Amino acid sequence: MTQTDVLSDRPSLTDRIGIPRPLLWGFVGLLLFMIGDGVEAGYLAPYLENHGQSARDVAFLFTVYGVAVSIASWLSGPLSDLWGPKRVMWIGLAIWSVFEVAFLVMGLQVASFPMMVAAYTLRGLGYPLFAYGFLVWIAAATPPRQLGSAAGWFWFAFSGGLPTLGSLFASFSIPVIGELATFWSSLGLVVAGGLVALLLTREPTGATRLAPQHVSVKGIFFGSLSILWREPKTFVAMIVRTIDTASEYAFLVIMPSFFMKVVGFTLSQWLQLLSIVFLSNILFNLVSGMLADRLGHRTVVSIAGCLGAAISVPVFYYVPMAYHGNFLVASLAGIFYGATVAAFVPLSGLVPQICPKEKAAALSALGLGAGASTWVGPAIVTWFEGWHGIEGIIWIFSGLYAFAGILTLYLSVPDHAREAASTPQRKDRRADRNTDGMYGETPVLH
Repeated sequence: MTQTDVLSDRPSLTDRIGIPRPLLWGFVGLLLFMIGDGVEAGYLAPYLENHGQSARDVAFLFTVYGVAVSIASWLSGPLSDLWGPKRVMWIGLAIWSVFEVAFLVMGLQVASFPMMVAAYTLRGLGYPLFAYGFLVWIAAATPPRQLGSAAGWFWFAFSGGLPTLGSLFASFSIPVIGELATFWSSLGLVVAGGLVALLLTREPTGATRLAPQHVSVKGIFFGSLSILWREPKTFVAMIVRTIDTASEYAFLVIMPSFFMKVVGFTLSQWLQLLSIVFLSNILFNLVSGMLADRLGHRTVVSIAGCLGAAISVPVFYYVPMAYHGNFLVASLAGIFYGATVAAFVPLSGLVPQICPKEKAAALSALGLGAGASTWVGPAIVTWFEGWHGIEGIIWIFSGLYAFAGILTLYLSVPDHAREAASTPQRKDRRADRNTDGMYGETPVLH
């Protein structure tokens, strides 16, 4: 063996830190795309309220948008099986771009609430197809030994953009170019990120249909639903995943007003606080993924995630209120909250282990939970804000995290799954994916 051969066999830096090298530009593009998607996250609600919409209308807008996100999150799996993840990502990019223009031109600029609801809801189909299509691509093309770290990097890029860097971008751009122009700038970031990911990522797996050719369209779509009752642990994981980020989407509705009217922050301070919260989140996305490889996926989710979030949610409410106007104290409370929500990341590595022959279908269930959180959070605000106001909502979410901790006790890897996972893998992963064993009797994906 020559010295060149030896060097070529050494893992690259990206491989050593857990990023599959052929997918590197996909991660970069995903980050840019999600920055664009997250630009509006921290200030769309107060913008609409300041321009004549009621808090209830805003919560309704976010709820129906979340329903669309939930549907698209599930569809990203079976559509990737059918057409390949790369084509699904192209569709997501196109949908986001077209309906963002419609939302701004026919909704926001003319103050037409019905058009806002229609365009924003349809735009909600876009980012899950792009982002979760890429997650399917990662699951299909990444070696099992690297899957946990790769999932951590996916969520690092995802939440690094939405809303961390997106909100930070808005906090600096709004004083310079104004709120409406900042909305338009998000379109440029999304298009740039989409093109980087799709034009520069050449890994071949994502460009082809993932399901075997003999599997029907009906079989693909039905399989991604039937796994919820064929393997009940995927259903439990879906519920836990829904609870995970439901509070985030609820907080995007209620916390801007709380921090600006009760705690005494300016809009820029709130956006910067939001960026700090989710900077903590993206850093601990990586930490929790690495810890899961050492301590166990379920252990990290149940203790650091569920128990931690049950504590951090009320801390994020009561501590800033007790230290009125103190940005440092609010930031520390927010960092704690962001870290605990990040501790749910190992679910993306745990679920494929529970169903090693149907990884795509299992991840589709998880995607459905992730999408559901985008409407469950605002819906809880809509239904219960009149009960005990924000304080009541805070304790609802704290209780939900405690309930999720109980559910995680059921998420052990069954013996038959361990045996399947220990079976030696073929070197040619693409050939492996074209066997029935990847999909079980009912093939599916995401």
